Amino acid sequence: MRYTLIRCAPKGSPKRYLPAFYARNFSQTAVPGEGHEYGYQTRQGAERELRGPKKPKAYVLSMFPYPSGALHMGHVRVYTISDALSRYHRMKGYDVLHPMGWDAFGLPAENAAMERGIDPRKWTLDNIRRMKQQLKQMGVEFDWDREFMTCSPQFYKHTQRLFLKLYKKGLAYQDDAMVNWDPVDKTVLANEQVDSNGISWRSGAKVEQRRLKQWFFRITAFAESLYKDLDFLAKDGHWPNRVLSMQRHWLGRSSGAKITFEVYDQQRVTPVEIFTTRPDTLFGVQYLALSTKHPLVLKAAQSSRELRNFLAAISDLPDDTKKGFRLTGLSAANPVDHTVNRDAHHRLPVFVAPYVVNDYGEGAVMGVPAHDERDFEFWHEQGETNIRRVIESTGTESPDEGDKNSDGAQHRAFTARGVLNDRCGKYQGLLSDVAATQIVKDLQLQNRSARPLISWRLRDWLVSRQRYWGTPIPIIHCPQCGVVPVPEDQLPVELPVLEEDRGSQTGNPLEKAADWVKTSCPNCHGPASRDTDTMDTFVDSSWYYLRFMDPHNDTELFSLRAVAEYKAVDAYVGGVEHAILHLLYSRFIYKFLSTEGLIPQFTSKAPQEPFRTLYTQGMVRARTFSDPSDGRFLRPNEISHADTTNPLIKSSGKKPLITWEKMSKSKHNGVDPISCIEKYGSDATRAHILFSAPISETLDWDEAKITGIQRWFQRIERVVSAAEDTLSQSPSSLDEASPPPFSLWLRQGPSNFSDSVIDTLLTINTTVKSINSTLSTNIYALNSTVSDLIKLTNHLHSQTDAITTTLPRDPNLPAHRAVQLFHWGTSCLLRMLAPIVPALAENSWRRLPYSPNTAKASPPAITKSIFETEFPEPVVDTRILEKVQKLRKGFTCTVQINGKVRFSVDVSPPEGEGKGLEEEIVGRVLGTDVGRGWLRERNEWEKRKRVVVVKGGRLVNVVF
Repeated sequence: MRYTLIRCAPKGSPKRYLPAFYARNFSQTAVPGEGHEYGYQTRQGAERELRGPKKPKAYVLSMFPYPSGALHMGHVRVYTISDALSRYHRMKGYDVLHPMGWDAFGLPAENAAMERGIDPRKWTLDNIRRMKQQLKQMGVEFDWDREFMTCSPQFYKHTQRLFLKLYKKGLAYQDDAMVNWDPVDKTVLANEQVDSNGISWRSGAKVEQRRLKQWFFRITAFAESLYKDLDFLAKDGHWPNRVLSMQRHWLGRSSGAKITFEVYDQQRVTPVEIFTTRPDTLFGVQYLALSTKHPLVLKAAQSSRELRNFLAAISDLPDDTKKGFRLTGLSAANPVDHTVNRDAHHRLPVFVAPYVVNDYGEGAVMGVPAHDERDFEFWHEQGETNIRRVIESTGTESPDEGDKNSDGAQHRAFTARGVLNDRCGKYQGLLSDVAATQIVKDLQLQNRSARPLISWRLRDWLVSRQRYWGTPIPIIHCPQCGVVPVPEDQLPVELPVLEEDRGSQTGNPLEKAADWVKTSCPNCHGPASRDTDTMDTFVDSSWYYLRFMDPHNDTELFSLRAVAEYKAVDAYVGGVEHAILHLLYSRFIYKFLSTEGLIPQFTSKAPQEPFRTLYTQGMVRARTFSDPSDGRFLRPNEISHADTTNPLIKSSGKKPLITWEKMSKSKHNGVDPISCIEKYGSDATRAHILFSAPISETLDWDEAKITGIQRWFQRIERVVSAAEDTLSQSPSSLDEASPPPFSLWLRQGPSNFSDSVIDTLLTINTTVKSINSTLSTNIYALNSTVSDLIKLTNHLHSQTDAITTTLPRDPNLPAHRAVQLFHWGTSCLLRMLAPIVPALAENSWRRLPYSPNTAKASPPAITKSIFETEFPEPVVDTRILEKVQKLRKGFTCTVQINGKVRFSVDVSPPEGEGKGLEEEIVGRVLGTDVGRGWLRERNEWEKRKRVVVVKGGRLVNVVF
């Protein structure tokens, strides 16, 4: 290793030799790639030596990225958080798995490649190379030896193997279904990929409904455990409440009943099943509503032009429309009304209602205007005013649940549960819950097809995609044998190489790859064709975290041994935007693989879940400028910052609208993290992004505030220089693993310490305890860790002058103990800095000699990496700390001279009693400047006649 003489301390301090790259990187203003690369290699080598069965395991994972080609500030935030966790656990003695890979399949890569006339493989691999280099510039430590990309046949061979396991268990199936069709990307979208306005989450196109044969995963088979086990994830805050609520809502568990209504036309009676969570309101049903795709509606449309026109116009209606179409040829019988079969006038009208979801229940709902707000609005939209109320208030509802005008007319639905009224026959007077159970039971006994039922909003996972850049579905379609799975020994089914310049081709290119599509049936060996759909990329990410445990296994997804070693992800870090899709699918696949025996049951008390703790970080926003005249977002070069407090639009001289928006290209407010790292250094960028906001909250990026982090780094440099200088001159040594015997010193009595020494000990101990607590149990307060480190730095920095100017040679003197405490405080500071700002901590650490001989070596002996040391622990036990805190609780001592009050001083409480107490108090008073002035300079202390100490030392009277 080459050494260079550089100045890392104030002028006049001893010269120090450091490895040459430190000279280039210590300032943290140059590109830090080389220094971090060295640190990474050091850690890897050390880990290989230390890794062993005795070390506890920790699996820290950040959601792997789609290789777009450039990091954004959201990436920097999530990977800095996971890196801090990983480094902390490593220093706490864990064998940490912190891997990185690439979610490399998907429509964006295919579309980008098509636009450029290149192969998606080339586009993807080039992007991965760029982003990998950028990650290294961030100073993030990943286990690169476990890296993989989902577009590699070595990976997606196992994704296909997973598909076949699901297929063999009947959990992967093909069915005709109404699907969400993206007319721009020419592919099918899952329900979760369509927003509430019917817009594709990728292309922004208005989604169309088409009936196609598609592949599904039967996630509904695991609905109960997916729902129930959320309670386990909620314990002790392991998962954020926001995410748990989103998953519960998407699963949509509803406890109710399925009830059959008979629908009459002129020729026949058709049973129609509905699901309701409120059987207690059955006596209030006033109409039946059918979805636009219900078989009865489609049949009626064949003979009704008016109905066909209504159905055609639905796409132009708003999503919350309450428009409806009455099917005049149909009527329905309420199963609780026994007169309807004899009297058609009691039957219910039947409507087509766009608000009825096609796949909710059987695509039919009962309309109860009196007790459902949506039904109330729909009923009034049809011009109906008669409201049949069957539930009355119990008097316990809040005031805002009132539903009647002053004249007694119902002006909105009464949705609360209550007590059934006289319209409900024998059920009058029963509470809603009791009545609901009894009504369903009675209908069952009367053979009217009512039964209790748990209903789910969750639908099976549609995994087919009609595009090229994804995992091929390992299925062969044979005219003789039907659907035939590809034998496992023929995996992977690899994607064919297509023409690079596909121009403006749309649709599924695999359908046009005739040589690839044509194959032979594995069963009868006759001509057959491959399935031309590829899998949704969420299939890849539903199990990738397990592959990291055993990434080089060629024969199976992963081994039992590997999973038994790590079990599950201990800390998972990523964006809340994946709260439904990715996390729900991952939980489903993990539970399925557990039922297959591929994941052992680790404990009977805990359910099988892939992510023990989930940390979701907030978005990163940036200041955004727009033109107030037209709302157009302005580019940075369109804004004048001549007056930094008053930016103006260059073209008009007007003030722009300034808002904070999520970073995006369309809003011209993106910040290139690499340019920021090149300007300020990776450590300053990391510290700033952690310090600016709690990790769960939105972060408003303000680059100007990084200067505050730089000033902090300068104070750290001065603290390290002071420790470096005094350690090189000290006759004692400091082993970072063995702190000075503070407890022993304290037991020797408080007279050995000054107030500043006790204050320093308390500051170090409190900071160490706080940071350990945050990094182990409260990572959402990671910004407070940076705050704590800044406070400790400031405290140590305030002592640098005193430490460097006075260095007692005798290590037994109390003043020397202050120096030792400063050294220990600096050691703790650097080790606690290491997970947050690794390069600065490592470079500073290697400057500190830990024995008298270290400083004299030329070139010097290199101490071990800071990441091979132990993370600090509190050095004073609770009992000693309580004693120290007591010492800090001083009181005011008022001093009288010859009976007149002359001055007051703050003193710490004495330890002695009687004569010993008096001597302690007097000694402390004389130890102050004001005490010496009055008692020695203005009066002759030696000629005192009497000293009286009363009130435990709070009053002293000196008689001369």
